[in-house]
Amino acid sequence: MSQYKLHTVDIIVYPGFKALEAIGPLKVLDYTNSCLRKRNLAGGYEIAIVSTKIGMIPSDTLMSLQATKAISIFALPDLALIVGSPDIEQALKDSPEIVEWVKNAAPRINRLAALCTGSFFLAEGGALNGRRATTHWNFAELLRKRYPRVQVDADAIFIREGNIWTSAGVTAGMDLALAIVEEDFGREIALEVARDLVIYLKRPGGQSQFSVHLSSQLTTNPTIRELQNWIMLHLDEDLNVTKLAARLAMSERNFARVFHRETTESPADFIERARFEVARRLLEENKSPLKVIALKTGFRTEEKMRRVFQKKIGVTPKVYRERFSTAL
Repeated sequence: MSQYKLHTVDIIVYPGFKALEAIGPLKVLDYTNSCLRKRNLAGGYEIAIVSTKIGMIPSDTLMSLQATKAISIFALPDLALIVGSPDIEQALKDSPEIVEWVKNAAPRINRLAALCTGSFFLAEGGALNGRRATTHWNFAELLRKRYPRVQVDADAIFIREGNIWTSAGVTAGMDLALAIVEEDFGREIALEVARDLVIYLKRPGGQSQFSVHLSSQLTTNPTIRELQNWIMLHLDEDLNVTKLAARLAMSERNFARVFHRETTESPADFIERARFEVARRLLEENKSPLKVIALKTGFRTEEKMRRVFQKKIGVTPKVYRERFSTAL
């Protein structure tokens, strides 16, 4: 039997935790174990539900989870996942033991992850000071105001900074878990798990919580929504206002007004954001030269792409690829 490392995992919950944020990543790891067994591969994840005390822990729904061990600084797992709560400020008050545990565990544990508003426990424990982190978009401003030393990225699906991982809300925890599976057991295993769960292998960590695809789904005007979808399929073309307005048989002025009313941004801003998102994904997932990616996404030149990256995330495409590429 081929040998993989067995990773111990603590999923940390507390009264009022978000049930789906615990169960989603739990099933990703559980399916990984099943996938490895089917392939006659040793290793996987040894998972425990952990809280400040042993017993049934009520969630934000009708279900509860059985905590089989209490958090301890003397028995650190390879990976700890702290689940979020819809009332995180109350959770911080009610579970100070978790904050204290974070203070002591963060420098020593191999990997420490916070799902959704679980990032507040990391921030309160000082683990996010000077680090880039994310959380659910609806709590990002609160995280930023309450912890000014944290570099809050309200747009990312998940972020890894050293041994610290943070994710956006609810299902983003599954994206984070799949990324961890890929790191531990490779892309082929992670892909099989994703297929079993009927989800994408990975939405790239840098992908926006409000991507252009989601934005287009939220557009109520079907004509503008169809145009947004067409734009995303033709990013390498010259997408000027004159061409787009003519496509809808509208005057340029009326088109710009209607587009902004429906999307809250100008056509140029939408197109730039779409090109930026696709370029980020390409930088993460393949090794194409920068000039090729610039052409594919409609930036035309590396310099134009570099300026947009600097404006939006403060780094060049080259640096972004060095940090986040998963291409083999």
